[in-house]
Amino acid sequence: MAAIKDAVGFLGSRLRQIGIFIALIVIVILFQVLTDGRLLTAGNVSNIIVQNSYILILAIGMVMIIIAGHIDLSVGSVAAFVGAMSGVMITQWGFPWWVAILGSLIIGALVGAWQGFWVAYVGIPAFIVTLAGMLIFRGLTQIVLGNRQITPFPTEYRQLGGGFVFPNAFPATSSPAEWITVGLGVLALIFLVGQQLRGRASRVKHGLEDEPLAWFVTKLAFTAMLVLGLTYLLGIAPGSRGTPIVLIVLGVLVVIYSSVMARSVFGRHVYARGGNLHAAQLSGIKTQRVDFYLFVNMGVLAALAGLVFTGRLNSAGPGAGNLFELDAIAAAFIGGAAVTGGIGTVIGAITGGLIMGVLNNGMSLMGINTDYQQFIKGMVLLLAVAFDVFNKRRSGGR
Repeated sequence: MAAIKDAVGFLGSRLRQIGIFIALIVIVILFQVLTDGRLLTAGNVSNIIVQNSYILILAIGMVMIIIAGHIDLSVGSVAAFVGAMSGVMITQWGFPWWVAILGSLIIGALVGAWQGFWVAYVGIPAFIVTLAGMLIFRGLTQIVLGNRQITPFPTEYRQLGGGFVFPNAFPATSSPAEWITVGLGVLALIFLVGQQLRGRASRVKHGLEDEPLAWFVTKLAFTAMLVLGLTYLLGIAPGSRGTPIVLIVLGVLVVIYSSVMARSVFGRHVYARGGNLHAAQLSGIKTQRVDFYLFVNMGVLAALAGLVFTGRLNSAGPGAGNLFELDAIAAAFIGGAAVTGGIGTVIGAITGGLIMGVLNNGMSLMGINTDYQQFIKGMVLLLAVAFDVFNKRRSGGR
């Protein structure tokens, strides 16, 4: 009985983080029923990952910006500008595809440094700086392209946005299983379980563990089922095409940035800066440097998202990246980030992005008009922020 009470109390204290996972599961089950099982087919799951990959990449950087108490409205325009520049480097300047990718990431870092300078060292609010950046880089995109599209791109470049790991390694005539995908799934499962076990052992050793064992085991079992289910859909289920390359990129980014935000000094400084700026400055944190590097990082991730999007479409156009910033911001807030800063996680932002992606895909499979889709997505965002406000008031009253 005591264990049950501890688990219930813990779940109540973590309602914000746990609620988004429950919401994702409910939405997936709902659309699986409403679409007569079409949502969780191998091909459609691959489509969800590939079609939402650039939003998930942006959401990782955006949640860090929001945790620090800022906002970035320019990421869609930056993604479009970098995609246009990569096209110019390849088709007009004759650069190899890999040089164009590296050059594009450097351009993204320079863009982030430009905006970070105005925010961190000049003191202009990020809302104004990035609003100006949205206009500046959208205009530069149109200037670079001259209101035309650049296409096609090299095959290697396009693989980043829509390619699969060894898609023809096992033809369907000989075996339906993509054993490379299965191997990657098993390795990912071993890594995740090992990381969770090591983390809990370390917290128990130092007397910092407040998570009930029953909930820890439940969470670990759910994670294992999720990884194994995804592995089955991508590698063994009929119609599977292997592991999308961009999924591996996303996995690496999630591991790196989750570790940075949870275990590094820089991550703790970001939370401190967003939680209480004055207290962070008094404690010796160089908040200007934190802000500057946050925007440099956001510029690099926006560049990567632009490369993924351009590679998937095999085209760089002046309208690319439209409303990407709103989707990334929505993913962060739906994933549990607080409007006032200081709260949020990378995993939460990824979950929020997946909620948006499943909503889009499920409604499209049902044939719902895009006007209604926008309305429903707006309501989901509003309810997510309202839940955050309610949770704060409830905690404050307690």
